[in-house]
Amino acid sequence: MIVVPVELGPRRYEVHVGEGARGLLAEVVAGRAPDARRAAVVTHAALTAQEWFSDIDPGIPFDVHFVAEGEGSKTPATVETLCRELARSGLTRADVVVAVGGGIVTDVAGFAAAVHHRGTPYVNVPTSLLGQVDAAIGGKTGVNLPEGKNLMGSFWQPLAVLCDTHVLSSMPPAEWACGRGEMAKYAFISGAAPDVSILELPLAEQVARCVAIKADVVASDERESDRRMILNYGHTLAHALEAAAFGTDGLRHGEAVAVGLVFAAELAHRLGRIDAARVETHRRIVEGFGLSHSLPAGTDHASLLAFMTRDKKATRGLTFVLDGPRGVEPVRGVDPEVVLSTLAEMDTRSRQAEVPGRGVTP
Repeated sequence: MIVVPVELGPRRYEVHVGEGARGLLAEVVAGRAPDARRAAVVTHAALTAQEWFSDIDPGIPFDVHFVAEGEGSKTPATVETLCRELARSGLTRADVVVAVGGGIVTDVAGFAAAVHHRGTPYVNVPTSLLGQVDAAIGGKTGVNLPEGKNLMGSFWQPLAVLCDTHVLSSMPPAEWACGRGEMAKYAFISGAAPDVSILELPLAEQVARCVAIKADVVASDERESDRRMILNYGHTLAHALEAAAFGTDGLRHGEAVAVGLVFAAELAHRLGRIDAARVETHRRIVEGFGLSHSLPAGTDHASLLAFMTRDKKATRGLTFVLDGPRGVEPVRGVDPEVVLSTLAEMDTRSRQAEVPGRGVTP
């Protein structure tokens, strides 16, 4: 078992990575929430049919609460419904919420825990690659609004995160692609030069490498005042693509991030921050993770720009996380016309056929 600490002073917690990590749940609850007398396990109904779900045991009496699958369920209405269920079950602020699922479950359950009795402890047991390498770590919880993705939420750190790599064996191919989009992001923010060595590691070490990078960033900037924004590399366009398809079956999050990473590189090139070779490196790394970097057919550039202006980072003008001479960093006050020109150029490239590769090094 690999243990990665998230160093946040009195809110310090550990991320356990490896096969069987789910079996640590009762120990974690007893050690981190000793006054808890009841638990609420929040999950997708379909996950209860998996063989490993019967091992989910917080060590105290618990109820199971369901969140519908799909991005369309990540809404304020879902949080209200869940909070009302928690209240009816008698869950107190000394008890514990256990989120068992992918990023949608951990985001929704974490937000519900943050607002139930103004703060109830919770533990994340992420069951998707996306959840294990990113969504379940760092305490950012939230839901979407029609006006944009993740515009309503809170910072609420879990007591622990249990990344059981065994449960990933039941993931469909699309979920693997979704998680690899976030893994590709970590190749760019792990140091001065892009690093794709993560592709050659065993699964548990891949997850732990991503967790360690995120934990270091979160520990230095818990509430995203500056450095933590680099974790949103590729996400400004990605969130706009997801918001534009709100309530429909659009790109999955990690797939949208892959497109967003190459867009961010193209934008940085237009702004004179990186050269064409560095842009090509972005394309090769994304392809190396088996992902496409093409814009979806029929994207409305003006609509995407409108969503990007409402991005939560945009406190001082249109803001992106971009590569540059000092590496990946926030860049504020970007000219909207440059963004539209970049989208137009990228759209032209996207019409060309792509054949993604694997294991390509820059």
